[in-house]
Amino acid sequence: MSAARPLRESPSDADTGRTSGIAGIAPAPPAALSKSAQAIASAYLRRILTARVYDVAIETALEPARNLSRRIGNHVLLKREDTQSVFSFKLRGAYNKMIHLAPEALQRGVICASAGNHAQGVALGAKRLGVRAVIVMPVTTPKLKIDAVHALGGEVVLHGDSYSDAYGRALQIEQDEGLTFVHPFDDPDVIAGQGTVAMEVLRQHQGPIDAVFVAIGGGGLISGVAAYIKALRPEIKVIGVQAADSDAMIQSVRKGKRVTLSDVGLFADGTAVKLVGAETFRITRALVDEYITVDTDAACAAIKDVFQDTRSILEPSGALGVAAIKQYVETHKLKGKTFVAVTCGANMNFDRLRFVAERAEFGEQREALYAVTVPEERGSFRRFCALIGPPGSAPRQVTEFNYRISHANEAHVFVGIAIARRDEAEKIAKHFEKHGFPTANLTGDELAKEHVRHMVGGRSDLAAGERLFRFEFPERPGALMRFLDSMHPDWNITLFHYRNQGADYGRILVGLVVPPKDEKALATFLSTLAYPWVEETDNPVYKLFLS
Repeated sequence: MSAARPLRESPSDADTGRTSGIAGIAPAPPAALSKSAQAIASAYLRRILTARVYDVAIETALEPARNLSRRIGNHVLLKREDTQSVFSFKLRGAYNKMIHLAPEALQRGVICASAGNHAQGVALGAKRLGVRAVIVMPVTTPKLKIDAVHALGGEVVLHGDSYSDAYGRALQIEQDEGLTFVHPFDDPDVIAGQGTVAMEVLRQHQGPIDAVFVAIGGGGLISGVAAYIKALRPEIKVIGVQAADSDAMIQSVRKGKRVTLSDVGLFADGTAVKLVGAETFRITRALVDEYITVDTDAACAAIKDVFQDTRSILEPSGALGVAAIKQYVETHKLKGKTFVAVTCGANMNFDRLRFVAERAEFGEQREALYAVTVPEERGSFRRFCALIGPPGSAPRQVTEFNYRISHANEAHVFVGIAIARRDEAEKIAKHFEKHGFPTANLTGDELAKEHVRHMVGGRSDLAAGERLFRFEFPERPGALMRFLDSMHPDWNITLFHYRNQGADYGRILVGLVVPPKDEKALATFLSTLAYPWVEETDNPVYKLFLS
């Protein structure tokens, strides 16, 4: 493979004249471009204006995110690249590269390495041009993307855990079979094709734009976007966004040279690149104003934000720009600004949605988690539950309630509560503390969010005579508290597990130790409850793991 030559040698930091912030630290307002930076932008402007992308791509909408804009007090526009036929922007650069190949190079067939979106662009372009396409993808690639490449006629080879692993294998196949390599980002024709995204943005919105937020993997999209914008509207900030666990470009810019990450996160698989391109590093370093990292929870919350505005579901990488806008606005206390986020992909596996929904609440701080210590004495459990929805106020929505008797003197309860504002989490914790319930705020605790919430339980020597019941009840505000209030105060609750799954019915698992004299009262309670219930005391799963 012949390496793509940069259009100019890489300028030094002094040459670029940029004052780039790193990971959300705002620099001074963008200064005028230096001559070397202007030269980069101008050279790519010509390539972008003559790029061939519309044989396969559409001009996507630039549409307002009205709900999000209203909530954060700024005007947010979404550049809907997720609506392309392959659900990402990648077909622009892939096709522009392929259409510029010499006929003999194209007829030999093409090969690429990709985490999925570029793969679909290459497969679509090859199908359009009537040539063979071999696609090397990491074994971690979502099945949705693999199936899409197959459907477009691409030959899929799975290799390695990341794009970099797949890239090495693709180079071997290129040499062995004489194919022509189509790089996913580090090629001037690919970069120019991606730059047509910015061309459309500036044509579609000719009014003020304060910043454009672009996700970065290898850097092809942000290189093209930055080159076009800085050539024509240098006052607009271009802000690069990376997942916190895949920040190769940010580390490279910070150190002034390309940095190879030892590992990358796989949630935002579309931007999981260990080493950015030489040409994309050169352009990005010269033209991008700032950089922001966002975590998994923030990306999940952004997916939910876009869904609420568009009823479309982005993949994690596609939502990074939206997550960064929210973070940027909060950090700098901005109001009335106009921001554009490129929603660059929507190739999401359906089975990931459960995780996204779970973590979105944390990303928006809509759910708070606590470990609360409650005395093991009569009435204390009910007294604590009353604090969750204080008298005279609307009941708070309990999203999770897990407890297993484990100590003769005190109980540790794992509680999730829906909140409306970030500062509520700590206020609630102080409220519990004030009323005699020691509380640890676990809202930001990764161990609690990922694992412990699912592990509260187990056997207990203090649960002798326990009976286990499953209940269902209509999932309405206050329903959980009403259920608890209906139980006899003398019955010892030894196990309690509830998680709001967003369904129309809530499901509770309860362990009770009921005195023999109250057997008739228990039967009356169950018969008059009007909720479906099943006794699980003889269930073998219960006997193996809990009793």
